[in-house]
Formats: sequence, C-alpha cells, structure tokens
Amino acid sequence: MNIYFSPCPNDTFIFHALVHGLIPGSPELNVTYADIDITNNLAINGDGADIMKISYAALPWVLKEYALLPCGGALGRGCGPLVLTKDGTTPDFLAGKRVAVPSERSTAYLLFRLWAAQQVAGGVGEIIVKPFHEIMPAVRDGEVDAGLVIHEARFTYRQYGLNLLTDLGNWWEKDTGLPIPLGAIIARRHLDLQAIADWVRASVKYAWENPTASQEYVLKHAQEMSPEVAQAHIDLYVNEFSANLGEEGYKAVSALLQRAADVNIVPPIDPDRLKWPVD
Repeated sequence: MNIYFSPCPNDTFIFHALVHGLIPGSPELNVTYADIDITNNLAINGDGADIMKISYAALPWVLKEYALLPCGGALGRGCGPLVLTKDGTTPDFLAGKRVAVPSERSTAYLLFRLWAAQQVAGGVGEIIVKPFHEIMPAVRDGEVDAGLVIHEARFTYRQYGLNLLTDLGNWWEKDTGLPIPLGAIIARRHLDLQAIADWVRASVKYAWENPTASQEYVLKHAQEMSPEVAQAHIDLYVNEFSANLGEEGYKAVSALLQRAADVNIVPPIDPDRLKWPVD
C-alpha cells in the first residue's frame, strides 16, 4: 500500500509505528515524503497514493475519489499560519504587495484570503508559491514583501529578523470559535476505510504511549531541525483531533470550506460527503 505524507515531525511522529510494522494486521507501506503543495496537486490531478496527507483546503477537488479519515491529521487551536514581514506592521502594508505562500490550495492560503478580504483595503498584489522552508529567507532577503508560513516557522521566524503581522489562527478562532483545520488524511474510497482508520488511530496511540520510540525517525526527516523545535512542533500539532476529529472537528472543516466556497475560492461541497460511509 502506498502512502504519501510530509517529513514534518507531526507526520513522522504519528505514522512511525504504522510505517515500521508495529501495528498488528497493517500492511507494508511504501512511503513517499513530500511537501504539502506536492501532495495536494498529486491528489487533485489523479496521481495520488492509496493514503495521503493533504491540506483540508484541497478536499473539494478530491472527495469523489478519496474519503476523509477521522484521524491522523492536523487540526487544533493556537497552531494557525502566520503572516510575516520584514518591515510592515499593519494589514494595509500588504496592499498591492508580493506575498509568498506555501500553496494556493492550502488551509493557510484559504485563511489568508478570507482574512485579507476583511482586513486589506484594495487587496494584496502578486501571490508567489514557494516551498515553506524557502519563504522566510525570501522575506528576509527582500525577494517578497511578506510571507505566509506554517509549521515550525511559528517558533523560528525571529531568527530571520521578521515581524509577525498577524496570526491567522487567532483570527479564525475569534471569528468562528472553532479550531483550525490544517492537514487531512485521505484514503481511496474503494479501500477498507475502517481498517485504515483503525491502523492510523493505533499508530497515534502507539506514538503517545511510546513518545521516544520515534525520535530518531522524526529527526532524520526534520530538515536539520533541533530536537527542541521538533518536539515543540509535535506538541502543537498532535492532539485529541489527531485521534478523532469528532463533531467539533467536522464542524470546523465544514465552516472553512463553506466560507471559502461562498467567495469562490474552492468548489462547493456536500458536507455529508466529509463523513463515510457515503452511498
């Protein structure tokens, strides 16, 4: 069975046990580690794996072929994307400016678009897609005026001499009262979805019960991240929603995609298709 997910610490922490054959009854997995923009486009273009980590923002394009699993993803509070600048301190600074983003089909981008529609008079300028680890250097070096960042950038942006213009997670939570849907785990609908969900949930449980077992694996794929930053990343993004989306999680996903559809950023979806089984 083929699986694609990112090399980020939350993913390698969650999937360590499943990848290493530690979950009884689970199949051998062929793993491809890829940036979220790559996995989003592979899934949307029909070239995806059996199981994939994608952005929740990409779901409207893939729900015919893929089902959303109720576990293994990233959704929570206090973990939203950040908008960073070198000089700007207010939303109006972004009017007409060049902004680097990690993907145009990411939750971060949806949140940015929804926030900017409220806060940036006249709208932002050119949007430039870059791998997330290249965004802060690009802002620092003046290649772009601002950057939309995710993951461990929350802990490291000050090292680049950058300013926090806004925390989009805080904006979303205050505006909706809901957690932020970031990364989703999907599986092809013709597969045994219940079995896959059980394996993923068991891998999450194993990770929590054996928190040091995955350390070598996590750090191997953490792109020169320090152990302290890797652990902070795990602590932030692996939470109760990683084991079970629950009603609040599904409500958050529905709210994000409905708001984005209302302003034509994503195609509309039937909220009932977020859960399975679906006829």
